[in-house]
Amino acid sequence: MASPTASRFAPSRPLVLHSLMALVAALLLSACAPRQLVIKQLADELAAQGQSAEADLDLARDAAPFYLKLSESVLRPQPQHAGLAAAVAGGFTQYAYAFVAFEADRLDATDARAAQQLRARAARLYQRGRDHALAALEARQPGFAAALAQPDRALRLAADDTPLAYWAAAAWGGLISLSKDSPDTVADLPLAIRLAELAWHADPAFGDGNLASLMGSFEVARPGGSPARATRYFDDAIRLSGGRSAGAWVAKAEGIAQPAGDKAAFVALLQQALAVQDSPASPHALANEVMRRRARWLLGNADDLF
Repeated sequence: MASPTASRFAPSRPLVLHSLMALVAALLLSACAPRQLVIKQLADELAAQGQSAEADLDLARDAAPFYLKLSESVLRPQPQHAGLAAAVAGGFTQYAYAFVAFEADRLDATDARAAQQLRARAARLYQRGRDHALAALEARQPGFAAALAQPDRALRLAADDTPLAYWAAAAWGGLISLSKDSPDTVADLPLAIRLAELAWHADPAFGDGNLASLMGSFEVARPGGSPARATRYFDDAIRLSGGRSAGAWVAKAEGIAQPAGDKAAFVALLQQALAVQDSPASPHALANEVMRRRARWLLGNADDLF
């Protein structure tokens, strides 16, 4: 599946603690403030923090569990909060992809059992992210889940629901990719694809090309998928990102060149990913570093992959 890297990674712990202290102070200064209002303010702040850039990969990895657990607890009483639900779903999805599933890939050659345990954990994290996004969509559109399962039922997304659909689809795709031994999970692929298509119809440029990349990966994965159509999606992802997304190049390498057995194209695409440069302040800096790390690992294992 495509790399789920459209949003920023979770912010550092000091940033979250600073926001919490500010909100607690506000509550103390206004003792009569309704509890629900305070929770809403905290949800808004956590959703905003979820969009903050963090350029340090190790710091993002270490801070993410704190942010996710806190955000998840704030989200539970108000699952319809689109901004926080999207941030939580995206956080779980990115953490699973960048830090858990990738470590499983690296361990495969030396410790297959540990790699399998990590993939099982990544699958649970993907499912957790998907379920938060789906719960938010259901809370905002009662009956959404039932309608999604009926292809003949018309569904539309509001503009601010597009991130929820994207992250639900990306997390679902990640879960399916790690669940080859679960026919029931794999059978959900059409539902994940339909979610991505709903997001695509609402905003095909979403995520500066990340949605287009996801569409390409789903096209490759679905039975009877068209490599030519998938290539167009991947090329759209590269175009929409202005060539500044390392993930778009990696997705095309893994989605098109590797299945086709084209090692030269595979290597060339990964080298394009490594050539992507950005400043630490760039909103894409951390996602690009995650994907450059994957590109380096894939290049180092290219002989074993072909």
